[in-house]
Amino acid sequence: MARVLPRLAVCFALAAIAVLFLDGTAFAAEGGYLAGYTEPDPRPTGVSWWSTLAYLLSLLAVFAFVLILAYGAARLLSSHFTKAAGATGGHLLAHLPLGPNRSVCIVELAERVFVLGVTEHSITRLKEITDPEEIERLHRNSLAVSGGIDMFSSQMGTLEQLAKRIPSLFRDGGYRR
Repeated sequence: MARVLPRLAVCFALAAIAVLFLDGTAFAAEGGYLAGYTEPDPRPTGVSWWSTLAYLLSLLAVFAFVLILAYGAARLLSSHFTKAAGATGGHLLAHLPLGPNRSVCIVELAERVFVLGVTEHSITRLKEITDPEEIERLHRNSLAVSGGIDMFSSQMGTLEQLAKRIPSLFRDGGYRR
C-alpha cells in the first residue's frame, strides 16, 4: 500500500500537468481530427435556422399530441366512471372535504338522499333528506357542476392554482397559503 500511493500521486500529477499545459492545438495539426475546429465560423448557416424551426415545430406538435391524449383519456375515464356509478344506482350529489381523510357527502341511493360522514375507517349516516325541494336543488347543483366542468378542466384549474402559489414559496424564504 505504501508503494502504491506515490505511484498514484505521480500519475495524478502528470495528468494534471497534461490538462493544464496541453491545449487542443497539439491535436489540431494539419490533417488531425481536430483540424476543422481551429477557426470556427461564427456566422450561422441557413440550415441551422431551418433545423431550429423544424425542432420547435416538432416540439409543439408533440406537446399538442400529449394534450389531446390527456384530454381523450380524461373524457374516456370520466364517462366510464359516470356509467359505472349510474349502473349501481348511486350518485354523489355533493362532497365537502373537512381535512385529511375526512369529508361529508350527500349521496343518492335507491331514490333516497343521505348525508354521510366519511372517515378513513368508517362511514356514518348523519341524516336522510326527505324534502322534495331540497332534493331537487341538490340535483340541479350536481348537474351544473358535473355538466360544466369535466375532469380535464378541473385538473387544469388545480394546476393554475398551484402556479399562482409557486411565487409565494420563494418569498421571504417560507411557504405561505
